[in-house]
Amino acid sequence: MKVAVTGASGLIGGALIEALRADGHQVLKLVRRTPRTADEHRWDPQHRRIDPALLAEVDAVVNLAGEPIRPRPWTKSYKDRLMTSRLDSTATISEGLAVASAADPGRRRVLLSASAVGYYGDTGSRLVDETAPPGTDFLAGLCARWEAATAPAEDAGVRVVLLRTGLVIGRGAMLMQILGLVFKAGLGGRLGSGQQYWPWISLRDEVDAIRYLLTADVSGPVNLAAPTPVTNADFTREFGRVVHRPTFLAVPRFALSAALGEFARSSILGGQRADSGKLTGAGFTFTHTTLEQALRTALART
Repeated sequence: MKVAVTGASGLIGGALIEALRADGHQVLKLVRRTPRTADEHRWDPQHRRIDPALLAEVDAVVNLAGEPIRPRPWTKSYKDRLMTSRLDSTATISEGLAVASAADPGRRRVLLSASAVGYYGDTGSRLVDETAPPGTDFLAGLCARWEAATAPAEDAGVRVVLLRTGLVIGRGAMLMQILGLVFKAGLGGRLGSGQQYWPWISLRDEVDAIRYLLTADVSGPVNLAAPTPVTNADFTREFGRVVHRPTFLAVPRFALSAALGEFARSSILGGQRADSGKLTGAGFTFTHTTLEQALRTALART
């Protein structure tokens, strides 16, 4: 297949491109800067511009572009960047695919577009599948609008898959870096009550799921989360066991909320017990089904 990838410089994008090439696919990297290599092609999502010729011969687009969500206070300007970077990128790709499909309706195309399990908001201990409604916090609203921006492609007959990804566990992942520093300092432990669910997925399974969904007979939202979601208390306990650090401390809810505000309330103190049944029901097999497996692989010395 000829596959275009946005967000190629990110953790998932970099690993995905390597895997796609190993599979024999031709990969085009869409970049916003001046191209440096033959496989890079410039586009301008901020102004909703992309050369129609770039997508004319493409079989698939994996859209991973967007401002990274970081553990910091969410100012209005930062929230605007989180929103517009995703909406502009997704709308540009979706509208471009719609044009390409109108010009060549015989070619079957697929758009795999990033989203997040944050779509559901904080769902407590309730198991949520892809039929669950969106939540009411900022992240949920962001995800809902992010997904809706794929409508032009879907209306044009493109198969659209919405990748509702959980916390990615892999070497270099932001979560691993932050927890690594915290536990190295001997400050590891549950965050808040610890009862909030943290839906996780290994980087390998994230990439393999995207590869699988390129050709699988699946459309619409798909939860990319391991089949064994755990609570934050279980997560931090397992992390401490793997890195041989204590986990007897606990960071109170009020301290996290005071330091990180809305980010803490949505992404640390809230969570989703996400069901991966749609993905496994389509025939996908996870490599890392336990948190210990994923953590040991991510933290292994090379």
